[in-house]
Amino acid sequence: MFTSPRMTALALLAVSLSPLAATGALAEHHDGKVSAAVIDTSGANVGQVDLEQTPAGVLIKADVTGLTPGAHGFHIHETGTCDPADGFKSAGGHFAPGANSHGLMVEGGPHGGDMPNQTVGADGHLQTQVLNTGVTLMAGETSIHDGDGSALVIHEGADDYTSQPSGAAGSRVACAVLSAPK
Repeated sequence: MFTSPRMTALALLAVSLSPLAATGALAEHHDGKVSAAVIDTSGANVGQVDLEQTPAGVLIKADVTGLTPGAHGFHIHETGTCDPADGFKSAGGHFAPGANSHGLMVEGGPHGGDMPNQTVGADGHLQTQVLNTGVTLMAGETSIHDGDGSALVIHEGADDYTSQPSGAAGSRVACAVLSAPK
């Protein structure tokens, strides 16, 4: 078979770049970032959440206004629907892949939807960053991009970290669709 030096050079270049091309395709398919508007129970936009996949888990940044001062439960819920008409009950229960129980302070917990309470200042403004090591933006059992999607929900009160199944955090006051149902 006849090959020219130029053809050989092009073939070697293609082979050497193929791992980079595969990595780029993977990164493009799973860019590792999600941004979503946060709405309140009237349907008004009150903020934004940004999620970014990191080697340690998913970094969640939230900037939300119009909340009551004090501690609020802050969870990922199992369904990617935020219907203000039903008080965000459409978001379902906590996102709980696997066999873990609810609660940061219970044996067998926490599950993927559990995160620490977030404290809102006197001005009603929440700016926070939380690393959630129990979920991923990539494919897999703990992915928030499953068939029915997922939502971030802010509750009226603090999660007590033990009550089953949801921490007795009260009604849902704000919601963001992180991943819509497929």
